[in-house]
Amino acid sequence: MAEQEVLSRQLRSDAVDFSFGEIVNLHKANEIVIAPEYQRLFRWSDEQRSRLIESILVELPIPPIFLIEGEEGILELIDGLQRVSSVIQFISAPDIELSPLKLVGCDLIPQRNGKSFDDLSLTDRLRIKRTAVRAIVIRRQGDEKIKYELFKRLNTGGALLSAQEIRNCSSRMIAGGERFYKTLQELASNASFRTAIERLPESSIFQKGDEELVLRFFAVKNYLHGYKGNVEDWLDSYMEEILFERIAFDTAAESKVFEQVFNLISSVFGKDAFARTKGTEGTGRLAPAYFEAAVGGVLANLDEIAGRDPAQLRASLYNLYGSEEFREVTGPGANTIPKLNGRINLVSAALA
Repeated sequence: MAEQEVLSRQLRSDAVDFSFGEIVNLHKANEIVIAPEYQRLFRWSDEQRSRLIESILVELPIPPIFLIEGEEGILELIDGLQRVSSVIQFISAPDIELSPLKLVGCDLIPQRNGKSFDDLSLTDRLRIKRTAVRAIVIRRQGDEKIKYELFKRLNTGGALLSAQEIRNCSSRMIAGGERFYKTLQELASNASFRTAIERLPESSIFQKGDEELVLRFFAVKNYLHGYKGNVEDWLDSYMEEILFERIAFDTAAESKVFEQVFNLISSVFGKDAFARTKGTEGTGRLAPAYFEAAVGGVLANLDEIAGRDPAQLRASLYNLYGSEEFREVTGPGANTIPKLNGRINLVSAALA
């Protein structure tokens, strides 16, 4: 009971009803922030957006949204992005730099299909703008850890956000967390890194898989001891250790090592460093188990292999990739602790 009372004091929130017209005006005034750089703006189809507008017009209830109070009282949307963005796009598309939405797929009021906001009657336009949505506002006095966990629990388990997107969004709940997220973003844009991960599918990049690989690189480098057999939990834990300053992260020094490693990997192995091999060439998509093994092995030998013959290094790595010994630690059950350590040790020995 005492713990519940402490939690209630730490997590201060208010319930406020905002009309969609108010939300549009607050967004225009930059008093409500939607941050598409860390959460993709739209996953909804035109039909899904249109059906939300249709629901508003027929006065169906709209689920609540969640906002967090930032510096100077500015509110940031952390849950409800699809709903809010859909309405803003319909009422005032230029505000979020999108084309105007024309209704499509409405089956309750099909006569509205093909119409934009300005095509609707005044009655319908006012109904949309005056419809209220319940907003839960998490106040800035709340404990950072509580706010961080709240965002994770709001989003974990849904299909809309990937694990890395949830990490990226959650990091913004912590003072200084945005700086670490920006570091992941910047390093994910590094030219050598982009060359090395060329085999990562576009669908994974769309879900911030490239940023997750940057985080995975640092987890291999600095937090291998924290691995317990589940990759997602491992990356979550490592990022939280940094965000809550339980372990140090020297951005300049860590970024320098990252660049050294990927300059070497891209120049020697190109896009084949993290892929299964067929003869002397890589094949298929980037394999995360190969990524961990290769970056771990290069990190262990960085100074020694910097001046080595690239052809010899490629032959050593690709011969290992084709071996039964390596397949044993990257096949079924590859995420066990012994197999993770085993494949890193094999690459390290092959490149030594």
